[in-house]
Amino acid sequence: MYADELKYSIKDIKGIGSVTAGILSKAGIITVADLLRMLPRTYEDRKEQVPLSDFASGKAVNTIVEVQAHDFIGFGRKKTLKVYISDSSATGVLICFGRNFLQNKLAVGKRFFLYGVFSHKYGEIQSTQFEVEEYSPDPRHFNIILPVYPLSGNIKQGTMRRIMNYVISTYTASIENQLPETINRKYSFPSRSQALKNIHFPESMEKLHASMQLLKYEELFYLQLIIARRALKYKRKTRSTRKLPFSLKNKLVQSLPFSLTPDQKTVLGEIQKDMESEAPMYRLLQGDVGCGKTLVAFIAALGIIEGGGQTAFMAPTELLARQHGENAGRLLASLGVRIAYLSGSIPAKQRRLLLKALKEGSIDLLIGTHALFTRDVTFKNLQFVIVDEQHKFGVLQRLALLDKGQTPDLLLMTATPIPRTLTMTVFADLDISVIKTMPEGRKAVITHLSKMDNRRKVFEAVRSELKKGHQAYFVYPRIGQTEKEEPAQLHDAETMFSYLKKKVYPEFRLGLVHSKVPEDRKETVMEGFISGTIDILVATSVVEVGVDVKNATCMVIEHAERFGLSGLHQLRGRVGRGEAQSYAFLIYSDLLGDEGKERLRVMMEHRDGFSLSEEDLRIRGPGELAGRQQSGFLKLTFADILRDTRIRNTARQDAAAILNTDPGFIESSHRMIREVFERCPPFEDNLLSSG
Repeated sequence: MYADELKYSIKDIKGIGSVTAGILSKAGIITVADLLRMLPRTYEDRKEQVPLSDFASGKAVNTIVEVQAHDFIGFGRKKTLKVYISDSSATGVLICFGRNFLQNKLAVGKRFFLYGVFSHKYGEIQSTQFEVEEYSPDPRHFNIILPVYPLSGNIKQGTMRRIMNYVISTYTASIENQLPETINRKYSFPSRSQALKNIHFPESMEKLHASMQLLKYEELFYLQLIIARRALKYKRKTRSTRKLPFSLKNKLVQSLPFSLTPDQKTVLGEIQKDMESEAPMYRLLQGDVGCGKTLVAFIAALGIIEGGGQTAFMAPTELLARQHGENAGRLLASLGVRIAYLSGSIPAKQRRLLLKALKEGSIDLLIGTHALFTRDVTFKNLQFVIVDEQHKFGVLQRLALLDKGQTPDLLLMTATPIPRTLTMTVFADLDISVIKTMPEGRKAVITHLSKMDNRRKVFEAVRSELKKGHQAYFVYPRIGQTEKEEPAQLHDAETMFSYLKKKVYPEFRLGLVHSKVPEDRKETVMEGFISGTIDILVATSVVEVGVDVKNATCMVIEHAERFGLSGLHQLRGRVGRGEAQSYAFLIYSDLLGDEGKERLRVMMEHRDGFSLSEEDLRIRGPGELAGRQQSGFLKLTFADILRDTRIRNTARQDAAAILNTDPGFIESSHRMIREVFERCPPFEDNLLSSG
C-alpha cells in the first residue's frame, strides 16, 4: 500500500524549485507517486566494461583511459579541443565541441572513467558524446547502472537523478506489497519497495528485470481480477430458460431484398442461444464498417418483442440514434413493431407522453442517446439492451440501463474492430461475436494518398464524381480557427466550407455539420445530404459512424495524419456503400515525416478493419485505440499489453483461481486497485465501478 507521503506535492520535495516543479507538472508529474512511476526510457550500464577496441559493437564504450595529448582543430571562435586518450586495447580521440574548458580537467597523464559513443572518422576512433570522471576507487557515476529519463524543458539528467535519488531514499521505505503473499512467494518477487528502487537505480540488470516483472504482473493481475469479477457477477444471475418466438424474425428475413451473409447467420444463432439460456447474454458484437451489425441487432430484438418484452437501443450521438430510428421504422414498422425515439432535445411535453407509453408497455423498441438511462425513463418489461459504439459509454452508464429491467440480455456493438490481443485482455468477461463477411456487391474503396500541395488534383477528381451525380464528404480535424493550441495552418471545417463553396465548387450544393451546429440545423443538413439535395457534406469526425448514403462515392480527409488508423477506416467506411466505385483521398501535411507516411500507407495496404486494428494497436498503443474519448483507457505504467502476453496470461489464471477460492477477495482489494491504477481514472470508471 502506498504511504500517505506519496501523495505529497512535488513542490514539497527537497531540491525541486518552483521552475522545475512547473516543468514537471506540465508533464503530468504532480506528486511523489508520479515521480516514482516516471520510468527511465533506457539505462546506461556503466558496470560492464566495454573497451575502445569494441567501439563498433553497438554498445557505448565504458572503460578507464589515460590522457595522452592535447590538440586543437579550427581557428578563432571555432577552435575546438581535441584530446587523445587510450586504454589497454586502443587509442581514441575526444572532440570537445563547446567544452574547451576540459583542457585543464583532462590533464595529460591523468586517468579517467569514460563513457561515450564512438565511431570511426578521419582515420581515428572519435567521440563527441562522452562523459568522464576522474579515476578513484569509489566513483560517483561509474561502476553503476544509471537511469536515463525522458526530460522536459531545460531539466538535465543530473538534476532528475538527484531528485529521484532523494525521493527513493526518503519515501520508499514505507511502501508495502500490493500482491497477496502467496503470489509473491510463488514467483519469488522482490518487495514492492525494492522493486521501485531497482527500476530507478538498479543494482544489476538481473534485479532490474525481476523488479519490472513484479510491477508488470501487479498491474495485469488487478486488471484481470476486475475483469474476471465483472464477468462472474453478471453471469451468476439466472432466470428460467425460454423458447423465443420467431415468426416476426422470419417475416423480416424473407422480406429483405438480399440474403444474410454467413457471418450474420452465425451471429444470430449465437445470440439466440444466449437469449434462450438461463444466464443473461453478455456479448460483444464486432463488425467491420458496413457489415450489417445493426440489421442483426434488429432481427435479434424481434424474438424479444414478439414474446412481449421491450428492447432499448442506445447510440452515442443524436445523429446516429436518429438514423437507427429511421432504419428501424423502414424495416420493422410494417411488422407492427412500435418504435420511439428519445434524446435530450425532445420537448418536455412530447417526452412526458413518450415515457408514459413506455411505462405502460405501448412501446416495443426505444431508440435513443444517453437519455435512455436517466432516472425518469421506466420500462414495463425491458428484456434486451443494445449499445452501439459501446466504447463511447462507460460501464456505469450501461449498468444504469440494465438496471431498468430484470436480468435483460446485453448486446454491445462496435464498428471499430478490436485486436485479439486487446479483446482477450479488456473484454475477457464478454462472449465475442464477429462479422467479417461483407454484403454481396460491395466494391473495395480505392484509397489515394496526397500531399497538401497536390490537393487541387483531389478536388478535380471529386468534381468528376460530382458531375456523374454522386456525392462527397470533406472531413477536417477541427471545427474552426478559434480553437486554441492548434497550428494556424491547420485547415478547419468552417473555413474550408466557405472556401470550397465559393472558390472550388460554386456550382454545387454544400452543407456543414459539426458538434457545435444546432441539432435542428444538423438534422436539416443531414436530411438534405441523405435525400441528395446537398452534394458535398463538409464535416468533422462526427460523420465517423452511422451515416449511410449509398450515393456518396468520395471521402476526402484533410490532415489525415491527425486521425488514428481506426478512425480513418471508419470514415472511409462512409463511402462504398452502394454499387458505384468509391474513393478515399487522404491528404497529409507536406511536413509529415517518414513514420507518419508509413502509417498512412498502411491504410492503402489494408482494407480489412481487423488487420488495420492490429496495426493501429502496434503503432498507437492500447491507450489511444478507441480515439480521444478513451484517451488513457489502458495507459498502463509498467506493463505492455502487446509485449507482455505471457505475464498477462499468468496473471489471468492466478486472478481466476483466487476468485474461485475467495470470491470476496476483490472487495478487500479496492484500495490496492485504486493505488495501482491511480494515474488512470478511466480504469475506475470502466472497470472498478462495475465490480
